[in-house]
Amino acid sequence: MVLEELALTSDLIGKILIAYTAIRVHYRVRKEHKIDKRVFKEMKTEQGLGIAGIALIVIAYLIHLYLLYQ
Repeated sequence: MVLEELALTSDLIGKILIAYTAIRVHYRVRKEHKIDKRVFKEMKTEQGLGIAGIALIVIAYLIHLYLLYQ
C-alpha cells in the first residue's frame, strides 16, 4: 500500500513542520526579547514551513479519503 505509506508520511512531516515552526518562533522571540528585521525574516521563513506542513496534512487527508472510497 504505497498510497497509505505516502499519506502517513505526509501527515507526520506536516505535523513536525508545524510544531517546529511554533517552537522556533517562540524561541527566537524569547531569546531576542524584541522583534527586529532579523526576527521578522526568520518568522516569514517559518511561516512558509508552517503552510507547507498544513498542505502536507491536507494531502494526507485526501489520500486517506481516496483509499477509503476506492
